[in-house]
Amino acid sequence: MPGPTIAQRPSAPAHPDAPLPARWAAFSCVLVPLALVWYGSSAAGAVGAALGLAAITAACRVLLGQSERGAAQLHSEQCRAHRDRSAGSGQEAPAGPRRAESDTPVG
Repeated sequence: MPGPTIAQRPSAPAHPDAPLPARWAAFSCVLVPLALVWYGSSAAGAVGAALGLAAITAACRVLLGQSERGAAQLHSEQCRAHRDRSAGSGQEAPAGPRRAESDTPVG
């Protein structure tokens, strides 16, 4: 019997302890300097590369966090506006003047 379809597979948790991009970033910050040293670069150059990668990773995480907070705030504002619009009695009159039926041409 074949495995579960995509729709049946359990989804990944929303906020795992160590998200996948953070693990890849840590892996890269370790792997790149090791590869540089292995292929003959100086230890100082490898340390510099590691520090540069760590700084870029930290800046990206900060920017991503700000973006996620902004998106969540925008989403909550849109939900609140939608809830406020639909919270009325539902009997609101349409905007604009009303025309009597006798004013309409009969064709």
